[in-house]
Amino acid sequence: MAKVSVIGAGNVGASCVEAMLHLNFCSEIVLLDIKEGISEGKAMDMMQAAKQYGTNTKIIGVTNDYSKTANSDVVIITSGIPRKPGMTREELIGVNSNIVSSVSENVLKFSPKAVLMVIANPMDPMTYLTLKKNKLPKNQVVGMGGQLDSSRFTYYLAQALDVPVSDIECMVIGGHGDKTMIPLIRFATYKGIPVTKLLTKEVCDKVVADTMVGGATLTKLLGTSAWYAPGMSAATMAKSIVMNERKMIPCCCYLEGEYGQSDLCIGVPAIVGKNGWEKIVELELNEEEKALFKASADATRSTANVLKEQNII
Repeated sequence: MAKVSVIGAGNVGASCVEAMLHLNFCSEIVLLDIKEGISEGKAMDMMQAAKQYGTNTKIIGVTNDYSKTANSDVVIITSGIPRKPGMTREELIGVNSNIVSSVSENVLKFSPKAVLMVIANPMDPMTYLTLKKNKLPKNQVVGMGGQLDSSRFTYYLAQALDVPVSDIECMVIGGHGDKTMIPLIRFATYKGIPVTKLLTKEVCDKVVADTMVGGATLTKLLGTSAWYAPGMSAATMAKSIVMNERKMIPCCCYLEGEYGQSDLCIGVPAIVGKNGWEKIVELELNEEEKALFKASADATRSTANVLKEQNII
């Protein structure tokens, strides 16, 4: 069984650990935070529920001691300032770039071969930063956003169709942003039936629009970023890596010509296994979808370029 470390014991980090307990694929999980007592307390709380979870996974909570993360197979980076109502993910780039840079550098001292999964916002530029700053193989760094956005797409489609979410297949590609993500309604199916044959264009358009502001909707309701769906999305991806499930998951990968883009981290469907993301799957997009993806890529690259302008990378 594997070792997974989660950096940041806030709502997303703790929910991710709890989700991994449910999925039961790790022998050890390290939960690290800079604030003393938080990770230790949450780890102890969850360990006291381990018998009811039916797992023997060991959770270790530590304060800023990266040596405890040594030999991790996967490291999930949730550290960073969460969004507040009215705040865009892009507005977090200055503060969170320093945090993510420090975290990734410290993690790699003890787990140089670990697959690094980035959740911190803005997720696409933070994934690019982690890859470039540490000069890592492209497959070793992956961003979680597409999995989360696709989960929200699934929810809105299931609501519109009044069917179980497990019967829906769909995905979101593009940037992990309210204006840059692309819910691929044409590819979405209910038990193999295209949803465009079951829902009116008006309803389909509303599902797409609701998906794109899904994170902002929750931030407005909660007063901060969501955590249950992000936590489970990260845990599901970590399981595909650790167990070498090789699932096709929409996630943030480094492109080198795929979808007509290069030197960019952005959401695309990829095979996720023991080596991180192993292969990008190129969908046959129509002209409208290609145009949307190009616009998303341009916007995502513009945000990432701030890292270069500020000499962060």
